[in-house]
Amino acid sequence: MKVCIFGAGAIGGFLGARLARAGTEVNFIARGPHLDAMRRNGVRLISDGEDFVVKPQCTSDPAEAGAQDYIILTLKAHSLPPAVGQIERLMGPETVLVTAINGVPWWYFYKIGGPFDGNRVRSVDPDGSLYERLCPRRVIGCVVYPAAEVVEPGVIRHTYGDRFPIGEPDGTKSARCVALAKLMMAAGLKAPIRTRIRDDIWLKLWGNLSFNPISALTGATLDVITGDPGTRALCRAMMLEAQAAAEQLGVRFLLDVERRIDGGGEVGTHKTSMLQDLERGRPMEIDALLGAAVELADLVGVPTPNCDAVLALVRQRARLAGCYVEPLTAARPEAKTIPGRI
Repeated sequence: MKVCIFGAGAIGGFLGARLARAGTEVNFIARGPHLDAMRRNGVRLISDGEDFVVKPQCTSDPAEAGAQDYIILTLKAHSLPPAVGQIERLMGPETVLVTAINGVPWWYFYKIGGPFDGNRVRSVDPDGSLYERLCPRRVIGCVVYPAAEVVEPGVIRHTYGDRFPIGEPDGTKSARCVALAKLMMAAGLKAPIRTRIRDDIWLKLWGNLSFNPISALTGATLDVITGDPGTRALCRAMMLEAQAAAEQLGVRFLLDVERRIDGGGEVGTHKTSMLQDLERGRPMEIDALLGAAVELADLVGVPTPNCDAVLALVRQRARLAGCYVEPLTAARPEAKTIPGRI
């Protein structure tokens, strides 16, 4: 079984190192000093109770790796469109794409059923090229819960978590999904197969769409955001707006909003990834996390005044810092409407 980690940064490095140690043939696609260090010294993973090095194939050229059985995409959403050509070079007739990417994925409406089946998510796929070129029939959805960081080139520190729920967009328990779950479990990871993977996507997104932009606007860590009455109230308002929209699309929330906020606070003095990106001058995951949630709310006619306001503010903050990747089109997508809905 050949598995490619495309975007072998912190999460990709953690996942790939675990798989390689368990005996899976792993190819890392990376670049820059991180790639140079992995080629020279291997990939070192430091975690609670373990510190090991593996030496998988590492390259910036997908042609060196060849066709893969699974490509695990661990890029940030805004980095995906420029990488499509490289990803295509790794794809054989039956290659599976595992989307370990935060936010609303480009394939979200594939086989969802109902009036929006086959719709495009313009916030993450403005021209529809992801949907056309990275064919959704290849996709297994994946939600990332672990936290890790690249502490120096070639060295990954894993801080918590080992759970990666996976699932087919159509809800089936396919042979390819079962095989992937077995690979990940053999590597010491939890990979429960979900028949409603969109519920898991929204449970993670629920916190990301509120905590992340608020942290970028205020500089506050999660314990402060969830503990301060004002920012906690704003999180709650944004999350309830998003919940109302998601439920119109058939999503079930198994936690109430207060428990989800408390769960964020329990992480403690943690800077969200969006705040870290802002501080380091890197592109911020705004549209996949919040822009897409607002787009989906527009689609079903749910008003989102708090999300709209925070989205406008965080986009402007990112633009001023040079950390916003402008969509390929600025046009607001036309929303399909449910008959009878205003």
